[in-house]
Amino acid sequence: MSVHLLLSAGRGPQECAWAVAMLARRLEADAGRRGVTARRIETVRGERPGTLLSVLVALDGEDTGAVAAFAASWTGTLCWQAPSPYRTVGRKNWYVTAQPCQVDAERIGFDESEVDVVACRTGGPGGQHRNKASTAVRATHRPTGTVVVVDTERHFALNRRIAMQLLRSRIAERDEAAGRELVAGRWRIHDELIRGNPTRVERP
Repeated sequence: MSVHLLLSAGRGPQECAWAVAMLARRLEADAGRRGVTARRIETVRGERPGTLLSVLVALDGEDTGAVAAFAASWTGTLCWQAPSPYRTVGRKNWYVTAQPCQVDAERIGFDESEVDVVACRTGGPGGQHRNKASTAVRATHRPTGTVVVVDTERHFALNRRIAMQLLRSRIAERDEAAGRELVAGRWRIHDELIRGNPTRVERP
């Protein structure tokens, strides 16, 4: 089982990027003690050396319950409590957010074997041949329920070919939209940081 956690400094000051780097190390050390493997799969560096605007961590382990419990213990608003290493300020609490996120969008893909094709008749102009023969095609993509009806050609085989092309295009558009939404969802996490009332406080 894999759980992905995104740690982000959000729109906080440079100390929050420092806090992300410190908390990522602390998370990795805690994971090792609990028999959970933590792997960084994506990082965005901050302006100062050794800081991170965000880090995406994959958590794995044989005990799925332990992985889920560990991820939950590190989810929410995290606080790194320490004086700023960059400037003299009274503030000592630096908040970051840690939220589970999906990394790979579920791609449906297109397989003609998953399409039900039915011959049918359609109304409207088209001459005697179209009225007497069922040359139109109704094609249904079973996994998604997407349906297209094609009657532009006078031959069933041609209409079937067009129907398959339409379904293939629509499923591809659907997969692309799912991928875009996945990326947008990860970006929204950066703006969901709630300062105060942390679920976890860590110190040097």
